[in-house]
Amino acid sequence: MVPVRCQGSSCAMLPLALLLLLGCGVALCLGQNETEPIVLEGKCLVVCDSNPSSDGAVTSSLGISVRSAGAKVAFSAVRGTNHEPSEMSNASMTIYFDQVLVNIGNHFDLKASVFQAPRRGIYSFSFHVVKVYNRQTIQVNLMQNDYPVISAFAGDQDVTREAASNGVLLMVERDDRVYLKLERGTLMGGWKFSTFSGFLVFPL
Repeated sequence: MVPVRCQGSSCAMLPLALLLLLGCGVALCLGQNETEPIVLEGKCLVVCDSNPSSDGAVTSSLGISVRSAGAKVAFSAVRGTNHEPSEMSNASMTIYFDQVLVNIGNHFDLKASVFQAPRRGIYSFSFHVVKVYNRQTIQVNLMQNDYPVISAFAGDQDVTREAASNGVLLMVERDDRVYLKLERGTLMGGWKFSTFSGFLVFPL
């Protein structure tokens, strides 16, 4: 369901065909003196305003802001087994996951275990990498493209399980890649119960 709010004379000038092209299944615009919202079927949000906002929406010369209904972005992946995939022996040392719990927008590639941002914005990322029966200290980096942003460490040799955890807010550009890299140590024995999550806080 799509709300449409009209608050200016520009709405009276809005052709029906334009709304249809914008992706709304039904189009109707109120007159200048009407203020009640109309709920329409479709996939876009049209706001008629003499002072349209600049929150990332597409704005026409008539003062019409169109916001995509697909703006929600979130993912959460988990390691469900202790099996160490052969890919961990490669030079990239990417930390791989084998289950997706949430993937709104389908921007997390499970096979590569990489998130690719669909749009510019502020994103929140967090990770929790568990080393199992491993007496080595590990260092895990959160990578933005090929550059480390934050790190976490786990090195207590007196426990059978310990986690390297951290979180951050990042400004991310469209098509930036975010993933986890094992910078130090090994994950021999696996990393069951490890998680990697992120979501779009707001677009820019």
